[in-house]
Amino acid sequence: MRENPNYTDLYYQNTTSHSQIIDIITEHTVSLSEVAAPIDWEALFGNTHPVEIEIGFGKGRFLLEASKRHPKVNYIGVERAQKYVELTRERFEKYMRHFGVDRASGTFSNVRLAWTDANYFLTRYVAAVSVQAYHIYFPDPWPRKRQQKRRIFRNQDFLEALTRTLNAEGGRLYIVTDYAAYFQEIQERLAGLSVLHPIDANLKPDRDIATNFETKYILEGRPIYRAVYERT
Repeated sequence: MRENPNYTDLYYQNTTSHSQIIDIITEHTVSLSEVAAPIDWEALFGNTHPVEIEIGFGKGRFLLEASKRHPKVNYIGVERAQKYVELTRERFEKYMRHFGVDRASGTFSNVRLAWTDANYFLTRYVAAVSVQAYHIYFPDPWPRKRQQKRRIFRNQDFLEALTRTLNAEGGRLYIVTDYAAYFQEIQERLAGLSVLHPIDANLKPDRDIATNFETKYILEGRPIYRAVYERT
């Protein structure tokens, strides 16, 4: 049995035909197929601030709070599921309405959503050493044995893209999960990447920003596993 899915051009043609880049403030959307690769972050955001990418942003809680807290950091949220893209857009809209955020104020102008497959995005659209940090919180563990080949950390192209695109001087990878067996597997696979080194997980910034999954699992009493890796 194949350990990993066959990520061919045909596979991506069937799974990324809808891909878009969405501007939270202007609500402007552009087909990813119309975006030159690799993406010029300065052209996309209109500034030279560092770029951080959240893979699988779910309902967007971390993306909203972090982008609000750090206006001089540009955030890209990558999500494959349309329902979560729409839920995240609604979260931002509700926040702006509730707090009377003026769209001209610059708040959330540092956020873009990428509705697409994460591996496709990283391998084809992210330039080398152009990302200051990756945030991967509660990646799908695909717990059934026949599904485990879909785990994102089993994709060698994805792992190579992570290391290639991280800033070579201190770029960081932040990981959180509640799934012990998957956490162990992630650590084993990242141990094989010579340019990534584990550092103190307490160095994760914004630990007080909990995703929806984290809030739910803490209330259920589940243990939470965290890791931080730095590129050197």
